[in-house]
Amino acid sequence: MYYIRIAMTLMALTFAVSASMGQKDRQMIQKVIEEGYVQGLHNKGDLQKTAASFHPGFNLLGVRNNMLTKFPIYSWLESSKQRREKSEKSEDKRTSRTIAKYPMIDITGNAAIAKVELYKDDKKIFTDYLSLYRFNEGWRIVSKIYHDHR
Repeated sequence: MYYIRIAMTLMALTFAVSASMGQKDRQMIQKVIEEGYVQGLHNKGDLQKTAASFHPGFNLLGVRNNMLTKFPIYSWLESSKQRREKSEKSEDKRTSRTIAKYPMIDITGNAAIAKVELYKDDKKIFTDYLSLYRFNEGWRIVSKIYHDHR
């Protein structure tokens, strides 16, 4: 009986530690996505935080004319920078912000996938599936596929 109690206590403790670590990873993943992707790319935030949130080998994958397209992070950052410069010169000063909801973050070891729903003016504009890996420097977004609701 004594050994059974010890085994059950150890199992409960292991489960609690594992759940706590999982929650911490979820929070870190959500922070990386929120700061680097949502605020950085969609809401004209800090592009240095954006660059730090994405792995240099990142690709945005899409389908156009039944063909797979790839858009690397360095191209996405450059196009975002150019759009910002262009909008600063124009009279277009839109103020609506993109809001993210996180219906699913699934983690296995050092790999994760996050389903992210993006809204603007209370309308869903994108459903994204972001793949992430945990590196020595933390969680980084390594790829994205998406559905455009517009």
